[in-house]
Amino acid sequence: MTSRADVCVLACAEAFRGDGEILAAGIGGAVTVLAARLARLTFEPGLLTHDGVCLLTGDVPALGRPPEVVEGWLPFRDHLWLVLNGRRHVMLGASQIDRHGNTNISCIGDWARPKAQLLGVRGAPGNTRCDPTSYWIPRHTPRVFVPRVDMVSGLGTDRGARDLRRVVTNLAVLDFATPDGSMRLASTHPGVSVADVVAATGFELTVPAEVPVTREPTAGELDVLDRLDPGRAREREVAA
Repeated sequence: MTSRADVCVLACAEAFRGDGEILAAGIGGAVTVLAARLARLTFEPGLLTHDGVCLLTGDVPALGRPPEVVEGWLPFRDHLWLVLNGRRHVMLGASQIDRHGNTNISCIGDWARPKAQLLGVRGAPGNTRCDPTSYWIPRHTPRVFVPRVDMVSGLGTDRGARDLRRVVTNLAVLDFATPDGSMRLASTHPGVSVADVVAATGFELTVPAEVPVTREPTAGELDVLDRLDPGRAREREVAA
């Protein structure tokens, strides 16, 4: 039986469709790493994937396993070259995101005296300015989808983001295919209603007249996913 986590991994993998020979980088958890590897093993074989540190992998190992074939070494200076030259599609997380895709991973509250200190901006400004960027957010709530982020870490469509592709959550897939670059509901996951997504979003969301259901994995894709993640780590990351 297909689970919500299976649907989410596939929806994240679909963000890499059509990318060709660039580095697919999933950051922050099992779902994004699995998404890049699933895409490479199915519909996007030209993708470059890495071991999460500094090795480009010739094979596509299961989650937590080392590669058996190493295609190259990717030191930090070369990784930065890929970022600055638009040769990396990264799937990031976000503590807050607004209707134009501006994201916050830095602090909650006034930046001069925050209620909570988070990661800092990290590489979010460079990634969003120079490269295709997508997001995986495992809990779709109004505390994450906010009218205004407390600090801009990653750029949105109104601040010069190069190519915001999609936002995948435990409820839906969202994109920015609107005239003003604001967020649009692209699909709802099986069992989720449009009303569920609207209620979980803290700003006005563009909702088309007809909203499709997110595609479920084929039998072949599920087989690949189970080989990549035999321990089903993906299930522990996806909010029910």
